[in-house]
Amino acid sequence: MPALTEIQIRGAKPREKPYKLKDDRGLYLLIQPTGAKLWRFRYYPDGKENMLSLGTYPEVTLKLARERREDARRQLANGINPSAERRASREARALTFKAVSLEYLERQREKLTLSTFEKSRWLLEDQLFPWIGDLPIANIEAPELLAALRRIEARGRHETAHRAKQKAGQVFRYAIATGRAKRNPATDLREALAPVVTNHRAAVTDPAQIGELMRAIEGYHGQPSTEVALRLAPLLFVRPGELRNARWEEFDLQGKDPEWRIPRERMKMREAHVVPLSRQAVALLEGLYPITGPHGLLFPSLTSGARPISENTLNGALRRLGYSSDQMTAHGFRAMASTCLNEQGYSPDVIELQLAHKERNKVRAAYNRASRLADRRKMMQAWADYLDVLKAGAKVIPLRKAG
Repeated sequence: MPALTEIQIRGAKPREKPYKLKDDRGLYLLIQPTGAKLWRFRYYPDGKENMLSLGTYPEVTLKLARERREDARRQLANGINPSAERRASREARALTFKAVSLEYLERQREKLTLSTFEKSRWLLEDQLFPWIGDLPIANIEAPELLAALRRIEARGRHETAHRAKQKAGQVFRYAIATGRAKRNPATDLREALAPVVTNHRAAVTDPAQIGELMRAIEGYHGQPSTEVALRLAPLLFVRPGELRNARWEEFDLQGKDPEWRIPRERMKMREAHVVPLSRQAVALLEGLYPITGPHGLLFPSLTSGARPISENTLNGALRRLGYSSDQMTAHGFRAMASTCLNEQGYSPDVIELQLAHKERNKVRAAYNRASRLADRRKMMQAWADYLDVLKAGAKVIPLRKAG
């Protein structure tokens, strides 16, 4: 039978049942009732029929299908069964550090907040996969892991290197538990990395300097959603990841007491959190609503509307305003609010509740959440008013304390 031609292949129409167009040397094209055209190679090692998939037409052309058939025939000539070789290769890929890491991440997804999950994925995909991702996880030794971590250190990212080591250790422990590895090489690197010098997150806390900061933020011009996020950060003083991942369906702007209800799966402490919204916060959100509302993320990334702005966006905006990482960070708005509110005599319980810090006494925590929301609403409005006074450069006045 003459070999197939491109014209024959293009002209082949689907029928009620699958049928074959034969080429030669075991190669044929399987035409499905759906119209799909699938390359197959039939061969007989040890007298038993085997079949190897070679791809789909037109992605795999006739020429490429014949090349793949010849590759398989060369394997057979060397005593290698191409189907068995492909299975072994697939199984080997499933046992790489990358494959096991992705499996581990997926299992952790429900337990982690979105921001924590994204950070874990970043540590693995960006910091470790390029160097050890394709290595069989069972074969990775401490020196290979250390070499990958030293690359991070060489960029001056000492804390990131330690976090990557910790995340790799979690993956190796998962691999051991699931029978894919025998030991955890991360445990051999306890003293191998340079120590991290711990610094408290930078924050502006002096009232006069807060006023300067608020005026600088007011003068910031960039992407509209970034502008709003930067102006909301001091008003709401939530964690940066909670702000970045805010969704419109979580907000009530029209009720008597406007508020933002953050679901538990996005909170660090895994408990739903209510953020009372001041008049100033509502005005900012209403201005943003026509731009990114009414559904989805308040602050979508410019490159992908399905993902929020990056964790560096707000810090980058502060740098452009002239604030170094030693002066102010996005997380520093929490310390700024906490310091000022405590100095003004607000109840530590009310402040801690609004910061969404964990209350160790569960009975007391439940009581506080139920009974102190009204106090928190008053405090949040007083705080927003206080920031306006500081921004205007007026004489610093004390906050009006909750009752």
